[in-house]
Amino acid sequence: MSDEPRVRPGIEIPDHRGRTDLDRTGRDLERNPRVRVADVELLAAGWHVLRRTTLEYLGDDGAWSTQQRETYDRGNGATVLLYDVARRTVLLTRQFRYPVYVNDHPDGMLLETAAGLLDDDDPATAIRREAAEETGVRIGELEHVFDVYMSPGSVTERIHFFAAPYDAASRVGAGGGLVDEGEEIDVVEIDIDLALGMIRDGRIQDAKTIMLLQWSVLDGPFREK
Repeated sequence: MSDEPRVRPGIEIPDHRGRTDLDRTGRDLERNPRVRVADVELLAAGWHVLRRTTLEYLGDDGAWSTQQRETYDRGNGATVLLYDVARRTVLLTRQFRYPVYVNDHPDGMLLETAAGLLDDDDPATAIRREAAEETGVRIGELEHVFDVYMSPGSVTERIHFFAAPYDAASRVGAGGGLVDEGEEIDVVEIDIDLALGMIRDGRIQDAKTIMLLQWSVLDGPFREK
């Protein structure tokens, strides 16, 4: 066996996305005195990162226990509900999502609010970019709604939720996504009452979309005055 030190992509040397020290995330966390991070293992580093963390947790009984958690880190994201109050419509997207297709969705064609990862942008900049790419809408006024951890049991992602008005003048492009990223996105305009009915009958099953549509009638632009 070689005595040379092991060199691992994503840890000692850059992976295919130029990242190193991917096993360091979480090791310096001290915000919760009941949690001590003991070790972080890099399990996979494809486009996103899968880690296994060993931690010690102080229970209510005063005893420390050793636990392990696997976390999937895909970065944070943003989403926006585009709405037209005068016409009582919302602008959604439809695209093929393999993860839902393999988990019992009829055809994998999911109706969603425009959304995307932040990459290196702040949330507002990112969602303006994504809305333009996916729907062709140039956002002017932008309202921050809330920030949500969507699957806190295993996924680190936090999504920043926004809402913005649109009209004919703001639809400056065709949308459809980026061809060089393999995106084929349909832009779908739906009456808000129909959209709520589509939640009830299962035609809309995306969590972020359901949350924003329900917000729009409870506290947002379609709430009863």
